[in-house]
Amino acid sequence: MPRPIQAKIHRDSLSHNLDRARRNAPDARLWAVVKANAYGHGIERVFDALRAADGFALLDLNEAQRVRDLGWRGPVLLLEGAFELRDLELCSRLGLWHVVHCEEQIDMLAAHKTQVPHRVFLKMNSGMNRLGFRPGPFRAAWSRLAALPQVEEISLMTHFSDADADRAGADGIAHQVQTFVKATHDLPGERSLCNSAATLRHARRPLTDAEPLSADWVRPGIAVYGSAPDHPEHTSADWGLQPAMTLSSRIIGVQQLDAGDTVGYGSTFTAPFPMRVGVVACGYADGYPRHAPGRLGIGAPVLVNGVRTRLVGRVSMDMLTVDLGPVDEAISAQGGEPVGWGTEVVLWGRSASGAVLPVDDVALAAGTISYELLCAVAARVPFVE
Repeated sequence: MPRPIQAKIHRDSLSHNLDRARRNAPDARLWAVVKANAYGHGIERVFDALRAADGFALLDLNEAQRVRDLGWRGPVLLLEGAFELRDLELCSRLGLWHVVHCEEQIDMLAAHKTQVPHRVFLKMNSGMNRLGFRPGPFRAAWSRLAALPQVEEISLMTHFSDADADRAGADGIAHQVQTFVKATHDLPGERSLCNSAATLRHARRPLTDAEPLSADWVRPGIAVYGSAPDHPEHTSADWGLQPAMTLSSRIIGVQQLDAGDTVGYGSTFTAPFPMRVGVVACGYADGYPRHAPGRLGIGAPVLVNGVRTRLVGRVSMDMLTVDLGPVDEAISAQGGEPVGWGTEVVLWGRSASGAVLPVDDVALAAGTISYELLCAVAARVPFVE
């Protein structure tokens, strides 16, 4: 019998979440962002559920090849563009659109020999200060691209640093919107500004007098996978999102503790009274965060038999331990027997009873974000659909 841990992909939820993003930006086309192997879900596993998107956005050529191999003939966008000159050869062969964010990429395009001109997205650094041309040099970069026979069409894009929250009392995106509009106001080309947070929070606000911030393309990523991009201000339920992945396992042992007994390495948790703990087949070698219990050895939430409880003690390589008290109380109130060996444990996602544990709640308890947890599920965890 295989070890009971597994990750289940919910295709219905992926389609629902994609539609939720589209309904918030009804006049824009939509990139389904599938970078990092579809945020850990697997490009091949999510593809059919996301075919209603207008394009797929990702990072590397291997991922682009996989999307084409699945039969996608629509737009595919490389979000960081080409890394070396020969990348552009594959862009030509696969018909990829790609971001241009630096002079070196323009130089590569100028040196690229192709019979098929490229569609590029010229990226502005409007305040994120990662990739992109600052507003001053942006127009010169546009002029260089426009003069190249290797370039067919230029779209314009930027990326928000604070779309998920306001900045110290100021509108989180206003300064970047103003910067982008001022620098591009008379340049032709389609626009793309909104990531998940901006699509959900700001897509309907005005970009110009003639168009909303959603503009021509929106780029939802984490929202497609059921996580709230601005958690904890909003939950996934607030945005009408559904979990696209359930990480689950089962109880493989139960310990009865006396008051004063400790649990796990380092004895970080001490039982304040007699209690039962369940041992679960999941650990940091499965991608579950070792620091999830936090201080005092009490931490991240889990669902046991559909009832919410919490971890106690440190996460080990292959196991973690959970407080069964709340579960026993809930079952006792219904006249049932205490849970034990083989009981379902949901680390995040949807339980068999229908109860949902958002991955955002686990990430918050572990001092991280849902993106990291979803991307970190280990290769040894079997995926089921």
